[in-house]
Amino acid sequence: MNEELDRDLLNPPSTDFSMLDYDCAYIPDNKVRMNYKYVANASKKFATAVIDRGWRRFGKYFFHPICNGCNECKSIRIDARDYHYSKSQRKAIKRNAQTRIIVQEPSLTQAHINLYNKYHAYKSQNDGWSHRNISQREYHENFVDGAHDFGKEVLYIVDDKLVGVDLIDVLDDGISAIYFYYDPDYARLSLGTYSLLYQIKLANILELPWIYLGYWVDGCKAFSYKSKFQPQEILDGFPHVSEQPLWETWDKPTN
Repeated sequence: MNEELDRDLLNPPSTDFSMLDYDCAYIPDNKVRMNYKYVANASKKFATAVIDRGWRRFGKYFFHPICNGCNECKSIRIDARDYHYSKSQRKAIKRNAQTRIIVQEPSLTQAHINLYNKYHAYKSQNDGWSHRNISQREYHENFVDGAHDFGKEVLYIVDDKLVGVDLIDVLDDGISAIYFYYDPDYARLSLGTYSLLYQIKLANILELPWIYLGYWVDGCKAFSYKSKFQPQEILDGFPHVSEQPLWETWDKPTN
């Protein structure tokens, strides 16, 4: 009976599909194709299994790339148990001594929408990101829906003002970093760095070994910050839930 239950949890009812190719944001002149699995009622066990095998989650959609002729997206994870803090990371922690943190179920307020749009307008102007304001419906579908009992948001509050939102999944073996956005007026606090350091702290409190950090694409500037969080492991490919993932120690230079 337990084996049957495990099989059900690892193979929930789903709708599988792929998107049409579109321009890659990470490698010039490349095209991206994503494989999606829409799961209305995903369990933590299922989410843990697929994230451990290189998938990502937004809302009720789990996905990974299946790009034709390209295998540059490699999954990486931080070893939270043996984490090495750099001097600059310790400074980021000190700068946030007065930052208040709230961990709760994902929510949707006007403050969330305003902050999300402010952050993306800033990134559009400074880093050339494509940008249009997100609607409440879109935000709910991407960041609130599908959280079930394992999706959480970490709110960062300064002077009673919401200045950062970190969306995460708390899994059976670690924390999966989904998305983070912040108020650019508070860039001095290094909230992006601090949010990941808090994930590492939270993982140790919960006795979880890993921080799943998403993908690494060699040479992509947008991912360069990820190599600064060591030690790490890297996964090549996206094995099926019936296959054992082969994570390997990875010491990418931090420049």
